Amino acid sequence: MNGFGWLSVVRLGLVQASIGAVVVMTTSTLNRVMVVELALPAVLPGSLVALHYLVQIARPRMGYGSDLSPRRTPWIVGGMGLLATGGIAAASATAWMGSHPATGIAAAVLAFLMIGLGVSAAGTSLLALLAQRVAPERRASAATLVWLMMIAGFALTAGTAGSLLDPYSPDRLVAVTAAVSLVAFAITCLAMRGLEGSAAHAATHFASPDDSAAATPGFVEALAQVWREPAARRFTIFVFVSMLAYSAQDLILEPFAGSALGFTPGESTRLSGTQHGGVLLGMIAAALAGRRRFGSLMAWQVGGCLLSALALLGLVAAGMVGPAWPFRANVFLLGAANGAFSIAAIAAMMKLANESSASRPGVRMGLWGAAQALAFGFGGLAGTVASDLARLVIGTPALAYAAVFAGEALLFVVAAALVARGSSWQAHWKRGRPHESIA
Repeated sequence: MNGFGWLSVVRLGLVQASIGAVVVMTTSTLNRVMVVELALPAVLPGSLVALHYLVQIARPRMGYGSDLSPRRTPWIVGGMGLLATGGIAAASATAWMGSHPATGIAAAVLAFLMIGLGVSAAGTSLLALLAQRVAPERRASAATLVWLMMIAGFALTAGTAGSLLDPYSPDRLVAVTAAVSLVAFAITCLAMRGLEGSAAHAATHFASPDDSAAATPGFVEALAQVWREPAARRFTIFVFVSMLAYSAQDLILEPFAGSALGFTPGESTRLSGTQHGGVLLGMIAAALAGRRRFGSLMAWQVGGCLLSALALLGLVAAGMVGPAWPFRANVFLLGAANGAFSIAAIAAMMKLANESSASRPGVRMGLWGAAQALAFGFGGLAGTVASDLARLVIGTPALAYAAVFAGEALLFVVAAALVARGSSWQAHWKRGRPHESIA
């Protein structure tokens, strides 16, 4: 099988950025409009975002479908088309809420279901294609490039759309969201054009063990086969646990900084930039380590999770010590640790997706993507609920938040243990291959 060069990876990065552009409009901009301009309860956009994560339980089925197809391009383009349509529908439904709340909310539910299904089809197939066609020594670097392009898509869309939305009006909201969605779809179509070759060429030259009818069971059996593999099952649990810990901190870090350390709204908002700067550094460090074959997959995942746990314990200390604690440096360290383990985990996904003789990379990527989506959907809610409960029991806000951070640190330790005890990595180490690159 011919591997993808860097130009092909960049083209897939453009697709990932396009997916991110539509998602950030629907999960961030529409969220603000519902709460601020329409004065609706915050639970409404929160529930809609959770719904778009929940429906991503369909990712394994989407991956299975793309496994059976000669090319993954139709799944990526089709999924992006559904996502773009859902984005436009979500903006229209939000505008509709201003005059017909009940009807607008019902339409928004349908729109966010479309968004979740579109992300499932396009995102799962894209990752499966990366796993199949990127050479092992390039996996960590390719994953970093694709994710950095996605982050750039977030930032570019937020900045451009934000300036175009002023002064706000419902019609302007729909127009800007439609423009972003249509441009994202057009970029996806152009980026995927000819990337895999023709269907006949793909079927002839890139056939996998899944292609024969005899070797292709139904979806339920294919999913069961993957789940029965100890390495795949353990990695699924690792993804859920680590991403639960990763996402649970998002909605409580800034309130913690304000209530426990006296940060102003502006200072606490700037913490996000500090943390994301650390994430960027961690991603780049993991990618460079992969290119230089420094460290193993297990070492970077375990190290990143344990360093994340240590950084969270630092936040616990900040709640006890107060403003004297080097809080910003602590937050930067947390971001760097999160970025490092994330890229190592993505590289591990790419490796594990093709390990079996009947690899079914789409089903595998779908299973892990569903675990991540469910963790993100549950994580934000769990973090806020846990902090509220802890405050009721403990009373002091600083100690209440510290208790939640301690729980997240424990989750990261559990995630590290899952990786360290994973049969696939143990086998490599027992065979005397401790220096297997994270690429």
